[in-house]
Amino acid sequence: MQTSHALTVLIPPRAQIDELFGAHDLKDEFLAILGHELRSPLNAVQNALRVLGSDSGEDPFLQKRMHALIERQVRHMTRLTASLLDVSRISRGEMRLQSERIDLRIVLGQAIETMEPDLQQRGHRLATLWPDTPVWLHGDADRLNEVFRNLLGNASKYTPPGGDLGLSLRAYDGHAAVCVRDSGIGIAPEALPHIFDLFMQADQAAACSRSGLGIGLALVHTLVELHGGSVSAFSAGLGKGSEFTVRLPLADA
Repeated sequence: MQTSHALTVLIPPRAQIDELFGAHDLKDEFLAILGHELRSPLNAVQNALRVLGSDSGEDPFLQKRMHALIERQVRHMTRLTASLLDVSRISRGEMRLQSERIDLRIVLGQAIETMEPDLQQRGHRLATLWPDTPVWLHGDADRLNEVFRNLLGNASKYTPPGGDLGLSLRAYDGHAAVCVRDSGIGIAPEALPHIFDLFMQADQAAACSRSGLGIGLALVHTLVELHGGSVSAFSAGLGKGSEFTVRLPLADA
């Protein structure tokens, strides 16, 4: 006599199915945006090399312009690659800080120096304000440099050419507070609570979405928290600019 066995199929709850499909759609959109983000600078570099290889490429003024274009696009791809690697390290729990006593003013100055060619290229004016005396804290200078490069880059990206940016630093209540402001397109109220979410840029519900992978602000949030600090965002609404404030604990005197 044969015994029949009933096959039990476990069907995930509808919410779980929706979540899985949503994650798959988000991944597909992220890969599409990544392809676009890489293709644009690669095309620009390829066109610049084509010009330099032509008869017109012998013009010294044109050579300077093409070399500057190539350098700018290579910097963009380098930062993009570094961000992707950092996301991978964080997801695997492999992000480690090389902490030392640092003057935050020096870190900010280096971040501004790195971003200056991009700011100049878009005609942005950056106003800075910080103390005349050192602002000491314990942290990883390279990672904090990355935090403020991302914030300045974000401010520049969402501000029309010729706009105004601001960066200020002050120390109070045992913390250093760095504020990065812009006069750009602002952040929609419904997007503001999710602005530090990974791949936020890929979310079509974000009214301020443009180009980018949506990993910069997520990295900022994680790196600041690894330093025992916090970061917050504020915007009065679309078309009214935005403001990001990073708070980091000061080193003991």
